Amino acid sequence: MSESNDHDSTSLADVKQLGLFAAIASLSYVFWVVGAMEMVERLAYYGVKAVAAIYATDPVSSGGLGVTPGEFGVLLMLWALVQSILPVFTGGLSDRYGYKLTIFCSTVVKILGYVIMAVFHTYWGFYAGAVVLAAGTAVFKPGIQGTLVKATNRSNSSMAWGIFYQTVNIGGFLGPIVAARMRSDFAAISPAHGWTMVFVACALIISCNFILLLSYREVGKEERLERARLHREGLRRQESLWIESLRELTKPHVFLYLAIFSGFWFMFNTLFDVLPLHIRDWVDRSDVMATLFEGGQTSNGFFKFFLGMNAEGTDINPEGLLNLNAGLIMISCFFFAYLSGLMRATTSMVVGTLMATLSLFAIGHTTAGWTMVGAILIFSVGEMLSSPKFSEFIGNFAPHDKKAMYLGFSQIPLAVGWTLEGYLGPWLYGIFASKDLFSRQLLVERLNAGTAHLPSGDGVVKLAEQSTLTAQQIQDLAGGSTEQLVSTIPQGEAFNWLVAMTGEPAKALTGTLYQTHDIHMVWSVMGVVGILTAAGIYLYGRWILALSRQGKEIQ
Repeated sequence: MSESNDHDSTSLADVKQLGLFAAIASLSYVFWVVGAMEMVERLAYYGVKAVAAIYATDPVSSGGLGVTPGEFGVLLMLWALVQSILPVFTGGLSDRYGYKLTIFCSTVVKILGYVIMAVFHTYWGFYAGAVVLAAGTAVFKPGIQGTLVKATNRSNSSMAWGIFYQTVNIGGFLGPIVAARMRSDFAAISPAHGWTMVFVACALIISCNFILLLSYREVGKEERLERARLHREGLRRQESLWIESLRELTKPHVFLYLAIFSGFWFMFNTLFDVLPLHIRDWVDRSDVMATLFEGGQTSNGFFKFFLGMNAEGTDINPEGLLNLNAGLIMISCFFFAYLSGLMRATTSMVVGTLMATLSLFAIGHTTAGWTMVGAILIFSVGEMLSSPKFSEFIGNFAPHDKKAMYLGFSQIPLAVGWTLEGYLGPWLYGIFASKDLFSRQLLVERLNAGTAHLPSGDGVVKLAEQSTLTAQQIQDLAGGSTEQLVSTIPQGEAFNWLVAMTGEPAKALTGTLYQTHDIHMVWSVMGVVGILTAAGIYLYGRWILALSRQGKEIQ
């Protein structure tokens, strides 16, 4: 059927897309405004999200919260649940009360979340800030995406969602870089101060959306106001949002689509919730540094900023390496949007999901920096072929007056997938890949074998500099039992103690721990989920194709 002439029914069939340049030229002013607002929001959001796992699990002596991956998983589970479930209901509010109002309110709430994180440097302070931030994000999303859908049509939707995803990743690329610079540059005051400045910077960044809101023009405002007038005058019946939402959710093509994509978001979010820990603990970035810079070090401020390097210019921080994902999407998503527009929507999603799955298996079987770079880039291409298509597809089959509601529904699989992964991902990591846990176990073995012992003299002083324990407290542990000594080591510091007490190089000990444990199991589990998801999307696509060939419409 034609794209925008029929608002009452939606075709199951794919619509031929405009060419590359024609599609870009057809995008309206308001599309670019909401793209800019999403870019600003993502810049602030990923300034925290990309480093949340590191902040939570880093030892207190390094400015972190010193909690286990499992404890962080509990926090992340609620964060995911709030951020993903609320849009199911806030989407309908955006349709009824206006996108501009909900975007404004969400920005205020998000600022409050960042401020709580900055002021309360504790696990529970970060917990509270994350929940408030999640609530603000949940209100923000439907209004932005609902505007995008109404500002585009079926013939340019692939390019629109691709470019929107590209602008999102400009923010996603810059956010972790800003975080890396804040925590490196202000760590000279204190490690905790560096983290505080990360949250302060994010609060200031999201405030820029108040300026962009001045130029925002709500698409379909007159239609929304007319519906409200008819309702006030008793000329139009308006159902409860709960009843209306539940009725839409029970439609088979909606329910199945959302159920299948729960698996996609389960494996997808591992890249952002668990990979930073994997890179920090197991990936040797020295080969990347040696290739890029003579002597494996640089003092060039440009490279230190854009690669997310440490203050000394000797290493790439985990968030810097992970940022290759957003960087590639930022510069190339319009091209992959064009390629995905040449395929059926479900075909593009299947191909993208399989590519992302392949990269997860590769991540689990390597410690080499350049191999990790390749795996992240493959994942990014898969993401560009699948993730934007997910939102585009549901936005296209949504009824015209329920665009934000359906895009709120699109958060349900994210709620299921990310909430489960938010808990299970760090939990699995804590079982199969925790460097701190494995260091404690090896330290017990070495102490019992007599090949490890507490350092003395300058060695104690050096160890104390890397610990929350004082030199005197460390010396007092001498002569005690092995179990008492190991249990006294603060969370996150065990590997530093293992190095100090065995005298072996850190790189060699990391290799020993990696070879004697099944680190790959975390990523293999996620990879299997990816394969099952791809199969589900393929079968769903066959069903949709059969319906479209029968000329059936979604009413």
